[in-house]
Amino acid sequence: MPYAAITYRVKPGHEDEIAQIFADFQRVDTPDFAGEGGASAGRLLGTAVFVKDDVVVRVIHYEGDFAAIGRHMAAQQGVHSAEARLAPFLAEPRDTSSPQAFAAYFRNATMRRVAQLTVDTHPAEAAAS
Repeated sequence: MPYAAITYRVKPGHEDEIAQIFADFQRVDTPDFAGEGGASAGRLLGTAVFVKDDVVVRVIHYEGDFAAIGRHMAAQQGVHSAEARLAPFLAEPRDTSSPQAFAAYFRNATMRRVAQLTVDTHPAEAAAS
């Protein structure tokens, strides 16, 4: 099951305020998400958020179509509440006001995955099966 990471820059010196915003985050209404046609497209398995100085990284563990996650998150009230609270701390403003704008931000902020290692791909596990 893949991981993805979203990154964005914030104004340094506000790590505690940003940590509180994510501590108060309202979770998605369902971890299951649909594709453009409404059929099941995958499931969010977990997320983690990290902040250091002027960088925030959100790691997403999921299965299915990653592009559909942006559309799913754009429809979540908790996301919009967090976005409003984060706005004063962002180094660069971003438009997340519409599902299309949020999906574009989500797509553009995704980091390139260069490696993903799991127990399932460990050579000792493969030899044992």
